[in-house]
Order: sequence, then C-alpha cells, then structure tokens
Amino acid sequence: MDFIGAYSWPNLRYLLQGFWITVQVAGLSILFSFIIGTVLGTVRYARVAFVSRTVAILVDAIRNLPLLLIIFFIGMILPQAGIRIPTFWAAVVGLSIFEGAMISEIVRSGLVSVDKGQIEAARASGLSYMQTLRDVILPLALRRMSPPMVSQFISLIKDTSLAIIISLPELMRNVKILSGSSFSYVIPALVFASLLYFTLNYSLSLVAKRLEARQI
Repeated sequence: MDFIGAYSWPNLRYLLQGFWITVQVAGLSILFSFIIGTVLGTVRYARVAFVSRTVAILVDAIRNLPLLLIIFFIGMILPQAGIRIPTFWAAVVGLSIFEGAMISEIVRSGLVSVDKGQIEAARASGLSYMQTLRDVILPLALRRMSPPMVSQFISLIKDTSLAIIISLPELMRNVKILSGSSFSYVIPALVFASLLYFTLNYSLSLVAKRLEARQI
C-alpha cells in the first residue's frame, strides 16, 4: 500500500474531480426526482380515475426494476436506437426516474397520513379540493415525509456509483482507473473515496435526524 504516492496532489485532484461529478449528478438527480416524485405521488393520492391507475402501474414497474438496468438502458441501449444522451445526463435521467418513483411512494404515504379532520375543516372553510390539497394537505405531508425523503436522497448519492457502467467519470470510476495504474494505490484510493462518501452522506443523515426530531 503506497499511501504517500496515492495521495500525491495529481492523484487527489483526479479523485476530487470524480467526486465533483458525483456531487453534480447527485444534486441534479435529487432536484428532478423530488419534482417527479411529488407530482406522481400527488396524482396517485388524488385518485384521478384512469390517470392515477396508470401512474400507479408505471411507478410499480420502475420500482421493481434494478437501477443498474435503467442506467444501462438509457446510456447504452438508447444510443443503439439513435437516441443519444450525453453520459452525464444519462446518469441523471436514470437516477431521477428511479428515485422519483421511490419518492412518489413516500409522498403518497405522507399525504395519506394527514388527519382527515384537518382536511374536512379546510373544505368546510370554503376551500376547493385542489386548494385544500395545495395549501393544507401537501404542506403538512411534506413536514412528515422529510426524514424518509432525506434518507432516500442518501441512497441516491450512493447509487451514483452505478453510473460506472456507462463510463461516467465519477468518483468510483476514477478510483478504478487510479487503482489500475498501480496495485499499491487500490486501498488508499478506496479509503479516500470512502471518506468522501461518508462526509457527504453523514451530513445529510444529520439533517434527517434533525428533521425527525422536530416531528416528535
């Protein structure tokens, strides 16, 4: 194990460049999956006849597929059909679709958990169903679903490593390439990558714990 050689500035910079790609992919995927999940979860909760049922089938189908397969399909199969998406965005799209489906279940469960008395009070005050959903149910549900949603985002960050299959130059791919240059770099590179993942995910876990404490 050559920690000194592995941790030379050029090597660390190379790993940090990969980590920056990981952070960008994770950040965009969190944003898009939150939007997708909120929309899909709300539609399922609203029970709009044909639409809600179609969304439910779509969400269940996506949730029961391996994320690796989704990323591979978008990054490797679609180009064969003439639909070319840059590797970076292929990873973002794959993660956003899969995590959006997962988050939609969190959103739906959060909406269902809102006390019916509060809903009836809002309707009795003259609010329409959509106004009640937007101004009363959704804000209350978001507070309750925040801890599990943050936990899902932590999983998303770790799942960015699966983009290695489409050669995205994220952290784990750069670890693999650096390790390939010298076997003595394998463990030092993995240790450094672990520290980066831990720092990012632990920070988010503290946010989740704080949000959870506010619910008590």
